[in-house]
Amino acid sequence: MTANIVLSAENVTLRYGKFVALGDISVAFRSGELTSIIGPNGAGKSSFFNVISGARSPTEGKIVFEGKDITGLPQHKFVHAGISKSFQITNIFPQLSTHENVRIAAQATVAGKNFWSRRASLVATDETARSLLDEVGLGDAGHRIAAELAHGQQRALEIAMALACSPRLLLMDEPTAGMSPEETKHMVRLIERLAASRTVVLVEHKMKMVLGISKRVIVLHHGQLLADGTPGDVRNDPEVKRVYLGQGAH
Repeated sequence: MTANIVLSAENVTLRYGKFVALGDISVAFRSGELTSIIGPNGAGKSSFFNVISGARSPTEGKIVFEGKDITGLPQHKFVHAGISKSFQITNIFPQLSTHENVRIAAQATVAGKNFWSRRASLVATDETARSLLDEVGLGDAGHRIAAELAHGQQRALEIAMALACSPRLLLMDEPTAGMSPEETKHMVRLIERLAASRTVVLVEHKMKMVLGISKRVIVLHHGQLLADGTPGDVRNDPEVKRVYLGQGAH
């Protein structure tokens, strides 16, 4: 295993009864890369995302993060290790302000740390919240109630919350789901900015979009690893073309 590998899935299999959702998948994610995992509906993308984010333990195989076997650890341990994720379905506190949402996420990451005073802790998390809102383009919306934000803004807010633990690996599950074309453009620009300073893994079904922004693309099909390479490699892969033919990839 080379030194620049952040996370690896080694011979991962996931079964639900007799159904094999993932079959003996081995993939390693390199530091500083924007990698996208794509595939048609039913390809196993969500199952794989759940395994590498700690939401579900593999039936067989292991997950290794920065050289440590973290297979089977509780999901919050993945977060403490340095892995954070944003969900396909927006996961925010709708009745709180955007600033309060991010501040709560920041407070959760410092809970138990020995701050010299409660005030120092609150000041630190307030500053963190403001900085993260700026980073995702919501710096002027800190006072707004989260439920009142547009869908694309809510997704950006959730990403800010995911960044509150300063993750070294950010996992994003279909970050442009349900977005308008204009919102998608804003999200793509945000993803590119985020990937400039951390390792990012996207799970997506929009093939055209991920081929345009990714350094590397992994293609799943029926729970199997179909292709793994540069966008050019994947775009020209005969099996990928066959699988996506008629799938309406966009």
